[in-house]
Amino acid sequence: MIRQQQTLVLSPYAALYDIVVPKDNMLRKINELVDFTFIYEELEAKYCLDNGRNAIDPIRMFKYLLLKAIFELSDVDIVERSKYDMSFKYFLGMAPEEPVIDPSSLTKFRKLRLKDIDLLNMLIGKTVALAIEQNILKSSSIIVDATHTKARYNQKSPQEILQDRARKLRKAVYTMDESAKSKMPAKNTTDVLEDEIEYCQKLVAFIETESGIAQVPKIVEPLNLLKETVADDVEQLRLAADPDARVGHKSADSSFFGYKTHLAMTEERIITAAVITTGEKNDGKQLQMLIEKSKATGIQVKAVIGDTAYSEKDNISYTKKNEIELVARLNPLITQGGRKKEDEFLFNKDAGMYVCPAGHLAIRKARQGKKDVGTNQTDTYYFDVERCKCCPLKEGCYKEGAKSKSYSVSIKSNEHLEQIAFQETDYFKEKSKERYKIEAKNSELKHRHGYDVAISSGLLGMELQGAVAIFAVNLKRILKLTD
Repeated sequence: MIRQQQTLVLSPYAALYDIVVPKDNMLRKINELVDFTFIYEELEAKYCLDNGRNAIDPIRMFKYLLLKAIFELSDVDIVERSKYDMSFKYFLGMAPEEPVIDPSSLTKFRKLRLKDIDLLNMLIGKTVALAIEQNILKSSSIIVDATHTKARYNQKSPQEILQDRARKLRKAVYTMDESAKSKMPAKNTTDVLEDEIEYCQKLVAFIETESGIAQVPKIVEPLNLLKETVADDVEQLRLAADPDARVGHKSADSSFFGYKTHLAMTEERIITAAVITTGEKNDGKQLQMLIEKSKATGIQVKAVIGDTAYSEKDNISYTKKNEIELVARLNPLITQGGRKKEDEFLFNKDAGMYVCPAGHLAIRKARQGKKDVGTNQTDTYYFDVERCKCCPLKEGCYKEGAKSKSYSVSIKSNEHLEQIAFQETDYFKEKSKERYKIEAKNSELKHRHGYDVAISSGLLGMELQGAVAIFAVNLKRILKLTD
């Protein structure tokens, strides 16, 4: 049963918070800035209102998840820290002497209470509304980009994952006590998953009961991670890792296995929209949804800043129709073509034909493709093949035995011609300089909030992680701008 309202903290020790949690403490400032009662409204249907024992306050449970995103800790470690960290207790609305929850309650909350909730759009919408209320959003431009997150289980076998986590735990123990190496249980030498699980259980039991260092902070985190993997994740590991994760490519010769988060952000660095997809999805295809989601939060979008992935023809047409300036350079293949400079033929405007490097003029041309259907049309120029056969420059230009020699040029659409002209303007060049800001935001998400690796499997788990992480970085940015 859910309480209809939050209970007041009535404790003879409540005055401690005024002493040990300073006014400039980040968690105190978040508490003062955000009215978390919207959590009641969103989750009311997930609880019984008039039957059963009282549930743990959903606002407190949500705040635990927010703390996890801010400080990048496991369920066990975030609950453990809330026992003695007074700023945590204050933020969670607890009395100083009040006992903490069981860590397993967080798993239940995620799986039962947050299921079928559009948490991602809701939390982004709340922070954008807060930024508008604080009058800190001045620009009418959004910057777009995508960042990748590796799947938790990656492309490893279940046994490899257990071996990796056990190895990290052993290394942490050796740095504290080198003599423990001789006392450790014998490593598993078989390829049987059950044997690896049994070894990990023995390793955990040894460290907890015989090593004498199980409570050392440096040991606790890798120990808890291995325990959670063995106890909770074995079933997921048996199901061959992450069913939703896909292979995506960061460049021609580097790839990742996981997810993509497509972001839109104002020039003030407030994230206004996010779309989370599997790793192989194209960045440019998400632009229109990012713009629509940003508008839905109350943002006025007059310009979009992005890289070449967002300058595809459909996006140019969409932004033009909606009177939005698209500050994204066209792919060089469109503006310059795919040929090297030394391979290019010259156009003779008087003859209306191309001339090859040997000085031979094309003898005829033909247009291929249909106008406004699919890809751009091309003009193909044909040369006298008899001349090509005896040309001193034929190597690399004319293929021996070929019956024809042609040179094709893509005809740029009106949209591309307009975009080429636009990207040469001073306004475009000045606006492009703002794009670095979203790269910094991606880095903050990954390196300060654990967004480089998924904390659970599946697209729904990734959306939950993204929702809380983005909520956290937006709140931190609003605090910085309002100081």
